[in-house]
Formats: sequence, C-alpha cells, structure tokens
Amino acid sequence: MPENRSSDQLAITSSNGTSSNGTLSHTHEPSQTESTVGQLQARLAQVERLAAIGELTSTTTHEFNNLLMTILNYAKMGLRNKDEASREKAFTRILDAANRGAKITSTVLGLARNRSGEMEPTNLVPLIQDTLVLLERELQKYRVAVETQFEEVPNVMAAGNQIQRLMLNLLTNARQAIGEVGTIRIRIAYEAKSNSVVLTVRDSGSGISAENLPKIFEPFFTTKSGPDSSGKGGTGLGLSACKDIVDQHHGRIRVESTIGRGTSFSIRFPAMSGEQATLKESA
Repeated sequence: MPENRSSDQLAITSSNGTSSNGTLSHTHEPSQTESTVGQLQARLAQVERLAAIGELTSTTTHEFNNLLMTILNYAKMGLRNKDEASREKAFTRILDAANRGAKITSTVLGLARNRSGEMEPTNLVPLIQDTLVLLERELQKYRVAVETQFEEVPNVMAAGNQIQRLMLNLLTNARQAIGEVGTIRIRIAYEAKSNSVVLTVRDSGSGISAENLPKIFEPFFTTKSGPDSSGKGGTGLGLSACKDIVDQHHGRIRVESTIGRGTSFSIRFPAMSGEQATLKESA
C-alpha cells in the first residue's frame, strides 16, 4: 500500500530483513574490522542493559519509597486513633500498599528472570499490564492518562523480560514527550493479513521532527540534554534497545509522528499458530 505523507507527518519502518534477491554471491572470513564491530556491538548491548537496569532501579526506588510512606503514615494513624473505624481504614490502606509492593516485586523479578533470552510462547497482554504497574505512580505524577485496548490475541514467541524492557522504554519515552498532562494509548490486536500480533503505543506529545525521525534508532542519538527530574532518559539508548529487541523477535517496528500532535510506535510480532504452540509446549 502506498504511504501518504504530509510535510508535518512522517513515518519510518524498520525490520530485520534480507537482501532483495535472498542470496550472496560469495562467502568470506570475518575481517579484523568486522570482528571489532562485533565486539563493539556486544559492548553496546551491555551498556544498554546497564542503562535499563539503572532506570528500573530508579523507578522501583521511587515506588517503594511511596509505599513505605503510605504504610508508615497509616500505621501512625492506627496507633493514634483507638476507634474501630479509623483502625480498620488504616489496616486496609496498609494491606493495599503491601499488596502493591508484592506486585511490583513480582514484576521486577520477572524482568530479572530469563537472562539467557530464551524465547517461549507468550501472551503479550499480561506482560504489558504488569509493566504498567511499575510506571503507574510516575504517570500519575505527570498527569498522564493511560488508555488501553487489549483484544484476545494468539501467543508470540518472546522473551518476557525483553518485552517488558521494550515497554518500559516506549512508555518512558512517551511520558517525556508529553511533559505534563496528556494521554498514552496502548493497543494490542491481531492482524490476520500479516498473521501478526500488533502492539501500538501512541502518545499526545510534542512529536518528532522530520530531521530527527530517521535517526531515532541510532545508538546514543538523543535530543535531550540529560536525565529528567525522574532520573530517566538522555542516554540515547532507549529506542536503540527497542529496535534491537524487535529485531531479535523477528518483528517490525513502524514510527509515525506529527509535530505538535504526537508519535505512534507500532510493532508487529509473528503470531504462533495453535499447532506451533502445542509442539513448543510438548518439547
């Protein structure tokens, strides 16, 4: 399908593809330059992982600090007030905070698991829901609303921790593009014509200029001067890591952006057939 583009709206598509004729005219041994490039790529991947861990640590630290303050304040309230109604309210709020802490811990442990990156049949919906838990308070702080539309979709072959890392990067990027007061829309749907599960993250932020749009997946490219008040961003590694993760999952990522109206990231993951899922689970 031909693409319609205006002067203020552009789109780029990236995929892990092959050459046009699918063949190579000759083979050769890796040169010293290629070996050096491979080593640098491995180091870059390590830097990206460390940056992700740093941002995740920042997020969870803020979350747990908020939970601890809630528990402390309501514990003091329960001690001060002897009436049954006040104590029941205090205990209920303490229990809610503890349950939220348990949910956050479970999500973080999920990110830490599967360090080998092994792929397995995965439902994207609960993964995205768990990831939203980590950023819920941060989004509320900046008055960013989240709207979700999750359809029933087939599994995809995925490394769950990598998908969560992808979502953390996209959501953080969207929140920073908005600044304060805006909306992030997340949709998961099945696309029959390409047999793909499509994940879309759309924000109402400032948009990306025509000059910068082709560069956004380049390592270390950033338009930010440094981390924001939450301690995130400014490394130029977030979107680069997103593209690497999509490539590893044999997916495709498409970006559409309009200055002053926002940006949309659409990611297509190959869907598993019922037979594929059965064979994988029985292996």
